[in-house]
Amino acid sequence: MKKYVRKVTRVGKRSLSIVIPSEIVDELNIRERQKLLITKKGKTIIIKDWKK
Repeated sequence: MKKYVRKVTRVGKRSLSIVIPSEIVDELNIRERQKLLITKKGKTIIIKDWKK
């Protein structure tokens, strides 16, 4: 598994963002404005498609 290092960027007063590498976006078929479900398990963030 390839590892990627990304910086966290502030967007507004309370929101933060990171950039997802294009290889992952292509592999998971993520589209612009797609709804994603974000959950936390321990110290891990899990991102899933909202509809699945």
